[in-house]
Amino acid sequence: MADRPDYKVYRSRKRGGLLRPSGSLEGLRDRARGRGDDRGPRKPGSGRITPGRVFKWLALAVAGWIFFSFVLFTVSAQLQSGVSAEAKAALGGGGNLFSGSTILVVGSDERKGDSIDETQRGPGRADSIMLVHAQLGGVRKLSIPRDAAAVIPGTGDSEQKINGAYSIGGPSLMIKTVEGFLGNGLEIDHLIEVDFADFPAFIDSMGGITVNNRSRICAPPFDNFFKGFNLRKGERELNGRRALGFARIRKNECAPGEDDRARAARQQEVLNGIRGQLLSPSTFLRLPLVSWRAPRTVDTDFKGPGMLGLAADLATGGTGETRVMQGSFGAGGTLAFSDSEKADAVKELLGN
Repeated sequence: MADRPDYKVYRSRKRGGLLRPSGSLEGLRDRARGRGDDRGPRKPGSGRITPGRVFKWLALAVAGWIFFSFVLFTVSAQLQSGVSAEAKAALGGGGNLFSGSTILVVGSDERKGDSIDETQRGPGRADSIMLVHAQLGGVRKLSIPRDAAAVIPGTGDSEQKINGAYSIGGPSLMIKTVEGFLGNGLEIDHLIEVDFADFPAFIDSMGGITVNNRSRICAPPFDNFFKGFNLRKGERELNGRRALGFARIRKNECAPGEDDRARAARQQEVLNGIRGQLLSPSTFLRLPLVSWRAPRTVDTDFKGPGMLGLAADLATGGTGETRVMQGSFGAGGTLAFSDSEKADAVKELLGN
């Protein structure tokens, strides 16, 4: 039987023309042009870079960046030692960061950190005393001057400077003293102790902060500012070391009438500067580093989720209403406050 002729089979393709055999030179060219016989019809726009795809990739990258930062924040918070058992026992523990919670923020003058003069010894006193009432959508702050006259539990009935409670009995006695000083049903739910050793590094991780300096500062030498601290009036950018110094200035020779109330106002300004920088686009690029540093700056009874909730409240609560208690100076350089001023301060803090 004679051999059959060797036929090549061609199949038609869409839009006219024939598909060549895949092994032929013409077939290889067709495959390079996206017209191979085993690929089928291509979807419209396949392989093209479109605005929608770019947006999708950016959204995935942003979500991954935020998630990575969240993990770092949580791990860093869990590694912190927290506060003492005595301090936890003194806290009310009520409220939450959605319905409202009252937080005592204390910074001591304990001698540690690059900008602290470690040659000075002795028990630390409360260098700053601030109450923050935080809830989703609203944040209110109240600063108590460290020279406020208060009765410290366990030391008799005589009044003395309120910041002495920290050196006598630590944060637990500080909590009880502040609650007794303000009265009017105030209960402290949480505690944050600012660690001055890590505070400058936290500020630097954000790229510094901007503060509104309300009066020219010419401070004589203190801590490790051996040449003093000078700062012009107006909006000024500060790195971590100078931000801590700005919050701790004791005397201002350019404004000799200033007292501890001006110091408390500067501490409020530092807090506002931190909030403003946290919301800036530049900090988003540094978010993992900031997330790692932030929990290391404080000792608190909050854990990771609670600290994240507080950060959310600070971010959504606007600049927050700020009040520095005024009072009037009495004997021994203490500040005396009337019962009505205390009642008004508590009412404003709690939003009643």
